[in-house]
Amino acid sequence: MTNDSSVVVPAPPYHDVEFRVRYAETDQMGVVYHTNYLVWCEVGRTDFIRARGMSYADMERAGIGLAVSELSARFHAAARYDDMIRVRTSLTQARSRGVVFDYLITNADSGARLVSARTALIAIDPTGRPVSLPADLRALFGRV
Repeated sequence: MTNDSSVVVPAPPYHDVEFRVRYAETDQMGVVYHTNYLVWCEVGRTDFIRARGMSYADMERAGIGLAVSELSARFHAAARYDDMIRVRTSLTQARSRGVVFDYLITNADSGARLVSARTALIAIDPTGRPVSLPADLRALFGRV
């Protein structure tokens, strides 16, 4: 009888990151300014990639960048100063030259849906030209 301790457990299909709304992200009424939700999508996306074993900085040092080619966002409710926010990021599509992420931004305490968003990104080289994702990144994204 052998004990196989090398069983690979697949990564969850999503990654959550939580943080508190900072004063600088709000307007005079304490409501989060709409462009900050897009920054929060980037936070979710880079943490998603890091949780799978590679930092975005490592990816760039290897000569690959991800450029946003499409973006959509639906605003459901407003976040306010000092709210605890959860960004749930899911990889919904991976192709040879790009990936698509979905985001669900909620109030972490109440569960209220704030924003649902999607970004499509294409792989680029240091000159900005589209390229195929290298094998290690295809493996990281798991479905290319």
